[in-house]
Amino acid sequence: MANWSDPRTTAAPYATGAGTRTDAYDAGLRSYMLSVYNYMTSGVLLTGIVALLFSWGGMESPAAQIMMGGGILKWIIVLSPLAVVFAMSFGQNRMSTATLQMLYWGFAVLMGLSLSTIFLVYSGTSIAGAFFATAAGFAGLSLFGYTTKKDLSAFGTFLIMGVVGLLVASVINIFLQSGVMNLIISIAGVLIFAGLTAYDTQKIKSMYAHVAGTDMQGKVVILGALSLYLDFINMFLFILRLFGGNRE
Repeated sequence: MANWSDPRTTAAPYATGAGTRTDAYDAGLRSYMLSVYNYMTSGVLLTGIVALLFSWGGMESPAAQIMMGGGILKWIIVLSPLAVVFAMSFGQNRMSTATLQMLYWGFAVLMGLSLSTIFLVYSGTSIAGAFFATAAGFAGLSLFGYTTKKDLSAFGTFLIMGVVGLLVASVINIFLQSGVMNLIISIAGVLIFAGLTAYDTQKIKSMYAHVAGTDMQGKVVILGALSLYLDFINMFLFILRLFGGNRE
């Protein structure tokens, strides 16, 4: 989940007439959420295309030569997406919507380069299966987050703490190389990012009332898409780790 500020604390609510929702408000909300999903889906597809092209040629591909060969270029590619996320999250108030758009597309490309090795490690069938399973799960969880009347904000802190725990456990397991711990991390990762999908969807939806018609709306659309993109990609990777078969 991207660490982006909540405009609900600074922006004025969208006027809906005596506190009631209007047809115009509902139409605006649908258009707003559709924009978020379009950005998110396009980013995921761009990442997949870049990853596939970068790994084209198998062990003779640029992905194999750079990402599996070590060297400083590998680490630049691996760490660059994180740098872009931090730049977008903490610089959003100083950046224009166009700048955030450019950074988002650049982030999707960098993620494609970084994730290209999955096409060298896992079979195409495994990748496709994990992708469609993630897509189905994401759609259901995001729909739940959009339609539920239950306030999911209480789960936010718990889920973010879970992400931190995953990172710590993953670093520890680099040294332990425990298969059991790897399985636990993968299962926990799927559950945590499944929860974040519903939580982030509800959060993005609730923000519309506070940014509609303001300069912040375009920025929130892009940052919301970034959050859902991260939820999708992480859930996909953990599902792939759980069920993916290695390329023979």
